[in-house]
Parts: sequence; C-alpha cells; structure tokens
Amino acid sequence: MEKAKTHIATIAISMITYQLGYGQKVVAKEQPAYTIENCVNEFDINKAKETKSGYQYWFADKNFTQENTLKMSIVAPVKSTHAPHRHPEEEFFYILEGKAAFYLDGKTVEVGPNTSLYCPPNAEHGISNSGLTDLKYLVIKKDLR
Repeated sequence: MEKAKTHIATIAISMITYQLGYGQKVVAKEQPAYTIENCVNEFDINKAKETKSGYQYWFADKNFTQENTLKMSIVAPVKSTHAPHRHPEEEFFYILEGKAAFYLDGKTVEVGPNTSLYCPPNAEHGISNSGLTDLKYLVIKKDLR
C-alpha cells in the first residue's frame, strides 16, 4: 500500500511539474519496468518500419523513455524523409554512413560520417541523402509529451 501511495505521489508531482513548465494538459502515463533485457536494443531489420524514402528503426521511442528518443533512419540515394520543417523540440542528427545535405534556416551544408548536426528549437531544418549510397543516421530528440 505504501509503495502505491509513493507511486501516485510521484505521478502527481511529475504532472504538476510538467504543467508548470509547459502549461499543457497532461495525461499520466505509467513507465515500463526497466530491465537489462528491454534496456538493450540491438538493431533488427525485421522490426524496422518502411518509409517512402527507406526505413527507420526506433531504438527508444517515447513510449519507452523518460524524455528522449533515439531512432536510426536509412534514406535511399537522392531522397529525404520529409521536407524542411519546424518543431518546438531541439534535435540532433549523427551521420553514421553516407553523405547528407543538412538544411538549417536557409543554408545547406554537405557532411559525411562521424558528423553531428544540431537543430535548435523552432529552427527550420531538414536532412536529405546527397550521395549515391544509402544515408544512415541517428536522430536524438526530446519528447515534450
């Protein structure tokens, strides 16, 4: 019983903190029980989701994490996952393989592997494959639930 009261209090405090910080309506969501088995996620092509430009694989989505997400995108040559866009969350890209054209607020730069790209909140940004082989990159983003 004491454990249940502590859990309810934690949820209530989290909801109040979130409402004060963002002024949005919050629906309490119970987090999964974290174990060594579900905290290790090895890439499995059979669990990847096909997209119009290639596929994506969620290593950690908003249903699993406390606040950050991690996804790998694979984009076919001369394609992009979507047009340049904006959102309130900051976002990081990390190029694993291939050549990327990174667009940020009206300017574009071409980069290769082992390069990180940062998108500030509300900045117009986009990434596309500017090479002749698949572009593989990680996307790290905070979930503003």
